[in-house]
Amino acid sequence: MFLIGLVIGAIATVMAVRAIQARKDHFHEGVMHVQEWHLGQLKSKVEQNRCAATDTLPNLKALRTMADDLEPAFPDLADDKRFTEHASLMRQRLDAAIASPPLTCASLGTTASSIGEACKACHQDFR
Repeated sequence: MFLIGLVIGAIATVMAVRAIQARKDHFHEGVMHVQEWHLGQLKSKVEQNRCAATDTLPNLKALRTMADDLEPAFPDLADDKRFTEHASLMRQRLDAAIASPPLTCASLGTTASSIGEACKACHQDFR
């Protein structure tokens, strides 16, 4: 009887935890993960010496699209002036990179570092 109660309790606990987790909004985590992945792709292109604009523009454009979702992804921070400044800086750097795409690995490395610094500055203030 004890063993059956233990098994049923474990199953009920797992079901309760999953139900609570299903209610959670994962949008902000998704935005951060997608941006992290695309920034990682830019850095790996430098390592692979694949730095042509045709290789990097898709990642830069995806990062820029995701940057439009920063305020909606963090509605509790959308009215914070520092957060909107960080988001604006991120979009500004991505707009500049798209308008004048890096054509060499050195310039792509600089661009990726600049974007990474914008991410890091926001994370230092709000993480």
